[in-house]
Amino acid sequence: MTDARGRLESDPFGYRATKAGGVFVTRGGRTVMELGGARAAALLAALDRAETVEAEQLLLAKITGHYKH
Repeated sequence: MTDARGRLESDPFGYRATKAGGVFVTRGGRTVMELGGARAAALLAALDRAETVEAEQLLLAKITGHYKH
């Protein structure tokens, strides 16, 4: 389980990296955040280092600020 209530399993985040180096973070089919520059590069590097899907979900939740809900 990735979070206490299982929300990240039932409604996971997704992301898409662009050729220009940006990142679109999605949830429920909608874009919830767009990142560019150094923040996008840092997120992509952290996602590459993540060993599990659960770790990726927590990173995406934290970057969007939705990890407290």
